[in-house]
Amino acid sequence: MPYLQNKIKELAKQYFNEVVSIRRHLHQNPELSFEEYQTAAFVKEKLDVLGISYESMANTGVVGLIVGEKPSDKVLALRADMDALPIQEVEGRVYGSQNEGVMHACGHDVHTSSLLGVAHILQSLRSEFGGTIKLIFQPGEERLPGGASIMIKEGVLQNPAPQGIIGQHVMPFIEAGKVGFRSGKYMASCDELFMTVKGKGGHGAHPHQNIDPIAITAQIITALQQVVSRQADPRTPTVLSWGKIVGNGATNIIPDEVYLEGTFRTFDENWRGEAHQKMVKMAVGIAESMGATCDFEVRKGYPFLINEAKITASSRKAAVEYLGEENVLELDIWPAAEDFSYYSQETNACFYRLGTGNKAKGIYSAVHTPTFDIDEQALELSIGLMSYIALKQLESSLNPSKGGGY
Repeated sequence: MPYLQNKIKELAKQYFNEVVSIRRHLHQNPELSFEEYQTAAFVKEKLDVLGISYESMANTGVVGLIVGEKPSDKVLALRADMDALPIQEVEGRVYGSQNEGVMHACGHDVHTSSLLGVAHILQSLRSEFGGTIKLIFQPGEERLPGGASIMIKEGVLQNPAPQGIIGQHVMPFIEAGKVGFRSGKYMASCDELFMTVKGKGGHGAHPHQNIDPIAITAQIITALQQVVSRQADPRTPTVLSWGKIVGNGATNIIPDEVYLEGTFRTFDENWRGEAHQKMVKMAVGIAESMGATCDFEVRKGYPFLINEAKITASSRKAAVEYLGEENVLELDIWPAAEDFSYYSQETNACFYRLGTGNKAKGIYSAVHTPTFDIDEQALELSIGLMSYIALKQLESSLNPSKGGGY
């Protein structure tokens, strides 16, 4: 496939400036989860220009189809998410967000612009390959229940049904020019925890007359960590973190109640369910033993993300061919969550990391921060590599003797 690889690299270079322009437009006009109306309209306009047919799904989702002209019934899906975060971007960027308090701080502008670039390349090359590429522009990755779950319910993995799906995500801790892969379990499940401990407030000088929910909450927080340190199998990474605690007392006022919000993450569905029950039972028991009550709600979120071995191996092999072995890294497990995991539970999936950092340029801020940015040179690699991986996956069904594929 040397000819197509060279052709893809030429097209990636040719379309690079256009993709940068698209990324900057999206970055300047971010929209929150399930509110991506203008983003969806923009994507449709670009697909219209390319002559790619599409349909709307999940209200603000867009699904396009590119059909190769050679005979093949192979179908491969490529996914990009489109939503932004409720974060105020730092000032001073020429392409900074124009939507107050909303920012593409997780790189979804990169994912969407990249997939549009891939669409341009593959549409240009459709006489060179067989099979169908399904382009999934997905809303609401950042908010439960996750746009992927809604898209799946509405049939995004049907008519035609892909035999596999590929996704990518920016990674500021990997230098631009490199990518990372991991086979098997990669990202954690994610559940939201909401707890209210109700006691009896009063004067801080007379704690014996009160039921102190702050002291009880402290006991609960400490005890619940034993679910992680003493009850979880050490071979199953597990994380329990509390990010919000509200007491609304004062220096000499014990409040009536304490409210908490947190997250629970792991990589095993059976243990996940067991842990939910253990946490609720422990928290309620501690509160009641000290004269208080505890309302503990677990909102089940995304499942863990698993990269299927064969499609990941063949995608990694394609990346080595395209970039060289020295630019393809092996990833560690990542306890953050992604609703791409829903796709990975339904079909063969590969979710890899696109290096977007550049320490020499001062580009290394983590995602979900006001200073997050990317080295835009990564966009040329992004659109070229995903295009090459896609065609290698389609080729594998046409030439089984070459190995790889699903």
